[in-house]
Amino acid sequence: MAENLIERYLTDVGEINATRANVLETSFYPALERLLSDIGRSLSPKVRCVINLANRGAGLPLICQ
Repeated sequence: MAENLIERYLTDVGEINATRANVLETSFYPALERLLSDIGRSLSPKVRCVINLANRGAGLPLICQ
């Protein structure tokens, strides 16, 4: 199962990258969210990945390059 999840993640990332229309980081968030949520479904209790959380007063993390 794990190999299939990783293979699908890498395929998703490759397809996004192949468009040459992607943003450096954020374009790949959906592929990462899918991977982590798929893994989370196998856990007990089940876990759902939420990439962009609401600002709860601490602000959003900065992306440094």
